[in-house]
Amino acid sequence: MDFSCFGYHPDLESRLTFQEKWVLAWAVLARILSFAKDRGIITSNPCERGGRLYVADRRDKIWTEQDIAAVLSVGSPEIQAALILALWSGQRQGDLLRLPWSAYETPYIRLRQSKGGRRVAMPAGAPLRVLLDATSRRGPVILTNTLGRPWTSDGFRTSWAKTCERAGVSGLTFHDLRGTAVVRLAIAGASVPQIAAVTGHSLKDVEAILDAHYLGRDIQLAEAAVLKLEARTKL
Repeated sequence: MDFSCFGYHPDLESRLTFQEKWVLAWAVLARILSFAKDRGIITSNPCERGGRLYVADRRDKIWTEQDIAAVLSVGSPEIQAALILALWSGQRQGDLLRLPWSAYETPYIRLRQSKGGRRVAMPAGAPLRVLLDATSRRGPVILTNTLGRPWTSDGFRTSWAKTCERAGVSGLTFHDLRGTAVVRLAIAGASVPQIAAVTGHSLKDVEAILDAHYLGRDIQLAEAAVLKLEARTKL
């Protein structure tokens, strides 16, 4: 049986920790049982509400410029659009896959996040505006698959994983683009409130992301800090 449709790829095993293998096995089993339940083969899915087996440590899980360029170089136009939209908006995968064209009115994107219901209104950066303005509106939502239809979560996840594999990018997820967007804004000099206004995080969450996971390990931030200090003093 081909398990790739459930997000499993044999070559991943050598790159996973013991805990990650267990989580992947649980996820695959849960999807198989969900498939069977939907078709009436079984009456209940014991993995449906199993919860998280452990809390993943996303420390250092930041997309570098090289990673981004690699995916853009091999990805389809549909995957490229998803990457750019995520990178410049900092939104979750589910919200982006459902984002309608009506949410975009140059130069702003307005949406209500599914998690928490927070309303976000952000100006689309120049690269994102160029992309959106040049994209054919093949349906009500912005992101579509190669057939011009809205992505399903599983369909997008599978296509994204295959693209990353071709690009030689491992250990990073689409969700990591959300944290990457936060870091990119911080490197550019944006304040915590400014970052929160773009991504829809709470101020506390932005500070936690920057403090606990990324800032202390990013040389670009250290360089930016020193450049600001040099501009203010000669001592």
